[in-house]
Amino acid sequence: MRARRLGSWLGPLFFGGILLASQVGLWELSDAVKVLALAAWMVTWWVTEAVPIPVTALLPMVLFPLLGIFDMKGASLPYSDPVIYLFMGGFIIALAMEKNRLHLRIALNLIRITGTRANGILWGFFLATAFLSMWISNTATAVMMLPIAMSIVRLIQAANPVMEKDKGFRNFSFTLMLGIAYSANIGGVITLIGTPPNVVLVGFMQQFYGYTLDFNRWLLIGIPVGGLMLLLMYLVMVGFMYPNRLGRIGGSEQVIRRQLAELGPISRAEVRVSLVLMATALCWILREPLNLLFQTNLLNDTIIAMTGGIAMFLVPAGKGDTDKLLDWSSTKGLPWGILLLFGGGMSLAKGMEAAGIIQGIGETVSGFSLVSVSVLCLLLILVSLFLTELMSNVALVTIFVPVVFGIADGLGEQVLPLVIPITMASSFAFMLPISTPPNAILFSSGFIPIRDMMRVGVWLNLLAVLLLWGVGVVLVKWVF
Repeated sequence: MRARRLGSWLGPLFFGGILLASQVGLWELSDAVKVLALAAWMVTWWVTEAVPIPVTALLPMVLFPLLGIFDMKGASLPYSDPVIYLFMGGFIIALAMEKNRLHLRIALNLIRITGTRANGILWGFFLATAFLSMWISNTATAVMMLPIAMSIVRLIQAANPVMEKDKGFRNFSFTLMLGIAYSANIGGVITLIGTPPNVVLVGFMQQFYGYTLDFNRWLLIGIPVGGLMLLLMYLVMVGFMYPNRLGRIGGSEQVIRRQLAELGPISRAEVRVSLVLMATALCWILREPLNLLFQTNLLNDTIIAMTGGIAMFLVPAGKGDTDKLLDWSSTKGLPWGILLLFGGGMSLAKGMEAAGIIQGIGETVSGFSLVSVSVLCLLLILVSLFLTELMSNVALVTIFVPVVFGIADGLGEQVLPLVIPITMASSFAFMLPISTPPNAILFSSGFIPIRDMMRVGVWLNLLAVLLLWGVGVVLVKWVF
């Protein structure tokens, strides 16, 4: 609370101080100084969360016209960028899954497949969480998986009251809850729409370079990164640091069956949501072949996402039913604030580019050619991983990526091998409960001591650095 109160004053003070310093001759009041003053205000409010993060994102719309950087149209245009509608379409599809409880059926069936042994149950939860997080928000996934996991833990406690003091049971409960949080974070990096930082990067690449990061190429990087990170997470937590050695857990299958029975047989609505989701995903993957087939280049990821989203309002939920798969009242659950955050970040980046800040960073860095690109990539990943423990991953990518553009341009290097790893690193916050909503949600279960979370998180952060470094140096260059 104190940090927020302090931040609410510091942001405007930094802004005013930077502008006033030009009046006493410290520097010229150029457009670059004005944009940097606004950036200082926004970063302060983002880090301290003095006001809701999306509210901070509205500052460029108000201040850029007043500062003479853009007119109102120029300042507000980034808030309607096509990338924002790409994510909106993904959000709408996710809402349809949640409304019709398809996401719960997918999760329960994936967990049932992995068996009743303790480690099999862990794998089931981790895989189900990561898979759902590829398509719906990390937060929604964590909220949904927590009560299912708590049911399993309570079942074991009820069946074996003495088990509560058993070290193996404590390790099982700890790794189950923490693994769900981590899996939600990891799953988001696998697809282009899985987590907001990915989409922010897509928008910046289009805005700065006119380059489109497409869905299927991202999968070529996201699947190996997500799969390896899940495996490393399991080995570190369950294999080495907190093994449970519980073997088969009696009654766990009954919990899953009972929850599936409560869902009832699969409904027409669930089948139809599945079909729309699969059609959308296939169109994303086959976009280029479809464009070649119809001899056009008009089909893009945003059109596909919005078509899938609109279809949810058109397709009937049942036979002869006037209700559709999704109604407008359900869109109250749409994270509108994230969409505003995208727009604010892109508007700020556009201002930095127009004021020559990005070019200036590039020209400054071009004089320092002693650091190799691989070492630079490693350093940037380390910075990103450290900062994402302390601030919003979307805000981090919004601030950090345009700066990295300037560094890469100044050194004359490819930009993707640098920005893709740091964008993924922003989602790998493993050390603190406050770092991501899934971490906080699962921490609330009471089974995650913060000291143990930090112990695991340190090792996973180090492994993530090495993995993402390899991705930047080898895999990104091969894919792109």
